[in-house]
Amino acid sequence: MARDTSDTTPLTKRAELIEWFSVGEKPPEQFAIGTEHEAIPFYRETHTPVPYEGERGIRKLLERFGRETGWEPILDAGNIIGLASTRGGGAISIEPGGQFELSGAPVPDVHKTMSELRAHLYALMCAADPLGIGFLDLGMSPKWTREETPLMPKSRYRIMHGYMPKVGSLGHDMMLRTATVQVNVDFSSEADMVRKLRVSLALQPVATALFANSPFTDGRPNGFLSRRSEIWRDTDRHRTGMFPQAFEQGFGYEGYVDWLLDVPMYFVKRGETYHDVSGASFRDLMQGRLDQLPGEFATVSDWANHASTVFPEVRLKRFLEMRGSDVGNPAMIAAQSAFWVGLLYDPTALDAAWDLVKGWSAEERECARATAPRLGLATSLAGKSLGAVAAEALAISRAGLQARARRDGTGRDETMYLRPLEAIVVAGRTHAEDRLADYDGSWQKSVEPAFDACTF
Repeated sequence: MARDTSDTTPLTKRAELIEWFSVGEKPPEQFAIGTEHEAIPFYRETHTPVPYEGERGIRKLLERFGRETGWEPILDAGNIIGLASTRGGGAISIEPGGQFELSGAPVPDVHKTMSELRAHLYALMCAADPLGIGFLDLGMSPKWTREETPLMPKSRYRIMHGYMPKVGSLGHDMMLRTATVQVNVDFSSEADMVRKLRVSLALQPVATALFANSPFTDGRPNGFLSRRSEIWRDTDRHRTGMFPQAFEQGFGYEGYVDWLLDVPMYFVKRGETYHDVSGASFRDLMQGRLDQLPGEFATVSDWANHASTVFPEVRLKRFLEMRGSDVGNPAMIAAQSAFWVGLLYDPTALDAAWDLVKGWSAEERECARATAPRLGLATSLAGKSLGAVAAEALAISRAGLQARARRDGTGRDETMYLRPLEAIVVAGRTHAEDRLADYDGSWQKSVEPAFDACTF
């Protein structure tokens, strides 16, 4: 989750809320890629979760990683809860269950994404190996219960942990036991944002199927290929889902702001203190009528923080954030960036992607979203399988990456990063299905081998 901001500039007008998003517009020549991925830590010798405290805990791991990289600590009530790069804009944060998240710096191409990922993983292993800590590349911890998973000492997480059971039954699972990969993409105008938002929302079930990698829970198969994705369906209906409003005529920044204003708040941060205002209205904060903080008025940081606490399948901030995929191995992390960049950054590819999805109804999109976590590529959408739709989307993405013609030092373009996804479509089998076959075969119906086979 994002690092909370601290900008005390007052917000008094609705137009200022809209402007906060429009400031993100960039000319196409400045478009960048920001990749985020989470990894679930565990002790190698016991296959148990890593607590925050202790000589081999998350705190020590963060401190060692900081020494390896020179990154500066991010503190919350005296606890180190993340690290910020002193050079390139990247950051490390810890998710509620101890998941390590790399929020990559904005980079110009997928080659740089892969270079950044390799450097991060090298530094992470240098810090983690002496502590006996490994990292799973699965989208959900395969073994531990909620109760066995430690909650990290981050103020916003305590507030969320208390609020989640009021709005859904699986919010604690989402917080404590899941891991995702996300890519952030830019837009040049309001119209460009809307086109990209609609295309990427419609294709999120395709991404969920392609990247499905969370088939185990509590030490056994859970009946899903992407249990992580299914968990989001019963986390908090007010702030999650396929966001059908984006397809309404006239939708733009204003429509997103109106929706965001209707989403209940989690917290208000003043100084270093997080005030629990869960369930409250941002409109009341703007008017100084918040029951929990009477007389306090909204600031830019309040709006930015609130925007980071909604979780639709594609989230708008000052960029668009793709949210539908399970984390996987490094090749799959790079493939996530390549898939979306190829679809969204070349104008011809974006037009072709819109032609692919524009005829789907809201009901068809929602049905695919509901079914993809269980059936993966076999899911039906508008008379086709998601496998067939994925093949079309990958062909469009490949053409978009070829048109970008961003080459590495050996002359290869970014299409090389699509190969893992193309192999999945050809085989008709996701990584989750491969892991389930391992479970029934060489793993002898145990998830313990995953702690060797499914690691970074």
